[in-house]
Amino acid sequence: MNKFQNKDFLHKIVGLLDDARKNVVRTINHTMVITYFEIGRMIVEEEQEGKERAGYGKSLLKEVSKELTKQFGRGFSIRNLEQMRKFYIAYSISQTLSAELKNEKSATLLRKSKPNSATASRISKNQQELVVKFNLSWSHYLTLIRIDDKDERNFYEIESYKNNWSVRELKRQYDSALYTRLTLSRDKKEVKELAVKGQIVVSPKDIIKDPYILEFIGLPENTKYSESDLEQKIIDKLEHFLLELGNGFTFVARQKRISFDDKHFRIDLVFYNRILNCFVLIDLKIGDLKHQDIGQMQMYVNFYDRELKLDSENKTIGIILCKNKSEAVVKYTLPENNEQIFASKYKTILPTLAEFESIIKE
Repeated sequence: MNKFQNKDFLHKIVGLLDDARKNVVRTINHTMVITYFEIGRMIVEEEQEGKERAGYGKSLLKEVSKELTKQFGRGFSIRNLEQMRKFYIAYSISQTLSAELKNEKSATLLRKSKPNSATASRISKNQQELVVKFNLSWSHYLTLIRIDDKDERNFYEIESYKNNWSVRELKRQYDSALYTRLTLSRDKKEVKELAVKGQIVVSPKDIIKDPYILEFIGLPENTKYSESDLEQKIIDKLEHFLLELGNGFTFVARQKRISFDDKHFRIDLVFYNRILNCFVLIDLKIGDLKHQDIGQMQMYVNFYDRELKLDSENKTIGIILCKNKSEAVVKYTLPENNEQIFASKYKTILPTLAEFESIIKE
């Protein structure tokens, strides 16, 4: 049998089909999310109309669940309907759109009869707005609606979409309090921007977290280990570590050797940030941070800036990840206008809520 010769042509067709399948999945997800939003809206408005009747909402969900399950099968339990209701309440859009949708129950996605052209046009426009608004899967939104703070919820929604987070990664980032960690070093205006734009990287401090949460490496908090053990664990889970570092990071090297005056030094980890257009050097310290550690990182950064970086690149950033640190040591070792050297603590387990509250107070 002759083999197909034009592999490039075949590759293009395969790519087209793959894209088509992905678009089908995205379309199904969009339709599902919009449908559940609409069901949630209808439930809320029906409850409001019958609010004088005690227990009306509960009996309504029970009846609707029974009928929908009879007609459409699984997926419409009372709990699922409650989640749709909560989804609508959490993501209710503008009053104008809400008013347009109100009293048009017969023109929703569940309507069996065909709407007139004017109503269809109006609903179609509203659905387009919803498609723009809802860019994630229903499973993502089931996680997001558990977040009570609207700004925090908006942040995780934006970051999930921008970074293509899976539901598992979204849960991990939320459990590790990414939003809280990013807000610690920001003023009120910058914190508000997180809720509107997500994490925007324009300066070195924007990529810094304190603490870094490394629970994925599997080292218990009180276990004795060396810096080389920590480094190897990070390399073994490099994909997870890149997600923890944040936007724009690419891995360059481990144990990068630099030499001068017949002396050799090794930098634990070297990354490059494509957004900031600069090298990012990371040194790992398993004990308390000392001023000598900061001085060593300053030497590494100076070497990269003077010997390795291109004229078109920005100044090198150095991050020291340490088990413990004294803010005073960091403050008085670094110059007041420092924008290149940063010291952050790391934790190998997810902190409790009380521990995060303690970090915030500090």
